[in-house]
Amino acid sequence: MSIEQQIEELRAELSWCDDAGERRQIAAELRAAERQLRRASRADRQLETADRR
Repeated sequence: MSIEQQIEELRAELSWCDDAGERRQIAAELRAAERQLRRASRADRQLETADRR
């Protein structure tokens, strides 16, 4: 499963979940997945910049 798919699934779970504890856990997992995606995107941009030099 790609990180983008994981993020979409976590967002969907968060939208219907009504248990406060579970919502906190899902939200934490979502934040972690979004951080991972940002890091991967940043690394890709750095590689593209290095390749242009």
